[in-house]
Amino acid sequence: NISKKLHFLYIDTGAMYRAITLRALEKDVNLNNTRVLTDIARYSRIELSANSSGTQRIFLDGKDVTYKIRTPQLTKCVSYIARVKGIREYMVKLQRRLAKETNSVLEGRDIGTVVFPDANIKFYLDASFKERAKRRFKELKTHNPHIKLRDVEEDVEVRDRRDLTRRYAPLKKARDAIYVDTTNLSIREVTDRLLGIINPKLHLFRRGIGCKVLHEKSRGIPLHRHPTCRQAGG
Repeated sequence: NISKKLHFLYIDTGAMYRAITLRALEKDVNLNNTRVLTDIARYSRIELSANSSGTQRIFLDGKDVTYKIRTPQLTKCVSYIARVKGIREYMVKLQRRLAKETNSVLEGRDIGTVVFPDANIKFYLDASFKERAKRRFKELKTHNPHIKLRDVEEDVEVRDRRDLTRRYAPLKKARDAIYVDTTNLSIREVTDRLLGIINPKLHLFRRGIGCKVLHEKSRGIPLHRHPTCRQAGG
């Protein structure tokens, strides 16, 4: 929603890790083999684009994998891929390159702490565990009508634990990020609140300074975004 209203490119960094996970599963790679996993990331071509409605599509080596990367099986494996240092280092370089090509909105769990730590505005969006699991369940059910809420809750709990405790780039709130509890807020309410902070800053940047709007994803919230604003080239 933020990127559409600002007419900025939207980059879902989590989808990029999912694409690498998909390729690893297709090749039946041992998820503990970090060398092979890192090579897969380096030699895979990931591209992002938006259709006429503004919905993001993700392509892996030229093939649209937008829906393939959202299966429950793949979701359980993403954290194994995301914890690999070599993969994260490569992804950070790729994300920085993509964001520098145009005004952008990025979503990710380490955008404000690792990818763009010098961002001027950062938001850390949170919600209760039950609410986050419910949102994830609603999202996944559109692709898998047989999925059960308790299974989603278990997956969210495991993912949180892995992301918070991984050695490289663990999930944490940036010291200068604005904390927003979205538990009882709708998508529109969250969007309006964030834009109320972003727009005055954008007005200043547009007086002659380019702007990047970036996202820092917090605690696996799939339906809300975390914008960050920085001077282009800063």
